[in-house]
Amino acid sequence: MTEETKVEETKVEAKAENKKAPKKKQGTRKPKAAAPVSEFEERVVAVNRVAKVVKGGRRFSFAALMIVGDKKGRVGYGLGKAKEVPEAIRKATQAAQKSMINVPLDSGTIPHEVTGEFDAGKILFKPAANGTGVKAAGACRSIMELAGVTDVLTKSLRGNNPHNIVKATFDALKNLRSVDQVAKIRGKEAQGLRIK
Repeated sequence: MTEETKVEETKVEAKAENKKAPKKKQGTRKPKAAAPVSEFEERVVAVNRVAKVVKGGRRFSFAALMIVGDKKGRVGYGLGKAKEVPEAIRKATQAAQKSMINVPLDSGTIPHEVTGEFDAGKILFKPAANGTGVKAAGACRSIMELAGVTDVLTKSLRGNNPHNIVKATFDALKNLRSVDQVAKIRGKEAQGLRIK
């Protein structure tokens, strides 16, 4: 027997074995694992395209500003930069989850009046009666809703750059103190203590 006939015989035997083996049923593939459900809600505030001029032309890159919150008093913001928009959003979301802060809530509103300032951005926040709603615009509105605030009055006193507005809003939220926190600092009981 030559080598060619041996190779042919082995091929024929392999085909015969394949025919004898039971075929797998079609459509019995395992379902893909669902994407992990995050407890946080995400919102895109701004996506900015920037260009770097090089010898061959322009190179574009994207910067995304994201807000992340659980609507229960925790909220954060993040900035992500990448060559593609989805990647920039993913990076911004991760940064936002790392920079979460707790917002003290008083029956759906903020405990007291507060002003936030960052560079040219300046915003005033006032507590509102139940049923007022979130009276805010743009980035500020997204932050308040994701923080779980249902009633608040806001006024942008200066600036309209979304980055400065977001940072000014977070400056204000960091300065909020609940009645319990103030009572603890003063060494008094929270009952009967009111913040003006």
